[in-house]
This record gives sequence, C-alpha cells and structure tokens, in this order.
Amino acid sequence: MLNRTIPSPGNGDGLLRSYVATSDDRAAQWESTYSIAPRTKAPVVREFADEDGASHRTLELARWGLHPSWAKDKGPRPINARLETVSSNGMFRGAFSSARAVIPMTGYYEWVEAADGGKDPYFIHHPDGELLHAAGLTAARKDEGDAWDVSFTVITREARDAGGEVHDRMPTSLTEDAIEEWLSPGKLEADQKAPLLAQLEDVSSTIAGQLVTRPVDRQVNSVRGLDRSDPSLIAPI
Repeated sequence: MLNRTIPSPGNGDGLLRSYVATSDDRAAQWESTYSIAPRTKAPVVREFADEDGASHRTLELARWGLHPSWAKDKGPRPINARLETVSSNGMFRGAFSSARAVIPMTGYYEWVEAADGGKDPYFIHHPDGELLHAAGLTAARKDEGDAWDVSFTVITREARDAGGEVHDRMPTSLTEDAIEEWLSPGKLEADQKAPLLAQLEDVSSTIAGQLVTRPVDRQVNSVRGLDRSDPSLIAPI
C-alpha cells in the first residue's frame, strides 16, 4: 500500500503558491501532515476551463480512494491505479480521460519485511526536500447533504532506482514542465491518450532517478493513536 506524507511546504499557503492555484477555506487552512490514510482527505490540484475557455487551477481537499458517481456505495475505492492499464481499466478510464489531477507530496512510505517478522518502514523522497507532483485521478459525487464529495487515486508504476529497492511499485511523479499538459482540462481525444501516457512514463522515470530512501521509526506502522502532525514520523533512524 502506498502511503503519502505532506510535510512543509505542504501547508495550504505553500501549496497555493507552488501551483498558482485558488482554493476554498478548508484547503487554504490545510496544515502539514506526515501520514495520510486511505479514506481520509488531503489536498489535490485540478484544473478547469471557464465559460470563456480560460483555465484556472484549484487546490481542494479530496478523499483518498476513488469513488466514481456510478460506483456502488459499498464498492471498491482503489487508492492506486496502475499506469500500465489506467487508460483502459473500466474503473479509471473515464477519470483518465477528463479528471486528471496532481497529488502534492514530499515523499511516501513503503515497508520491508524484517528478520523479527515485523515490517520496517522507509521514507522515499527527494534529497533536497522538493515537492513531488504525483499524477492522480479524481471523481466527484453528491453526498447526503447534496454537496460535492471529491475522491482521488494515485497512479503508480513499476518502481525504479532507489524506490525499487524497497518496493515493486511507486507513484508516477511529474516534472514541473509536464504539469500543465497533465492538468489540461477537457476530454482527451483517442489519439491523445498514448502520447500522454508515454510522457508520464518518461518524466516519472526522470523523477525516480532523483529519489532517495531512508529508514524511519516503526511508529508510522500503527494507524491508531498516530499523531499525523508529528515531523518525527519521517526523521531518519
């Protein structure tokens, strides 16, 4: 399972500046969080076109675990989508065509089986602490109060370089130059899908080669009682 962490500058103000986006009060007031669990909310960046055709970016809170409007309430809510099948899998192809997003993160956790039978967590990140722009998909549906509830999934790929030393999958991260095309609003034409996937494969390979890993304390293994605002979760041991 892929777990996200969003340390500083992952607070709302920092993310708004990083992506030149607008937001509502909830997203703007987001505080740095060092562990995100499935079905909890976290910031995502999306782009929309207004009536005049002008694009604008938004930062909003979405629930981790894609839940399309057509899916059953008790159906699966996948937290990851495979790059290899994201454009053809029925759960994801609609969102890939018209509801792509960026999931900001400065790293993620993966685990390795330990000799004592437990699992040792590792934090995978950029050595300079730079923000990672993970490619994701979103879906929106009305909740019981008739408000829009947005959900998301993170696109993963075969792990490479340092990330591949601790797990066989990793997030597909975008370079800054590739964000604009990934977020471009509107529905993809059939002949646009393969080039976009190829670009995602290429730029995510570039980012993968820049990442490093470090072991962190096993306290991150326990969801119950975890203080998600504690920066020691990503401190090296």
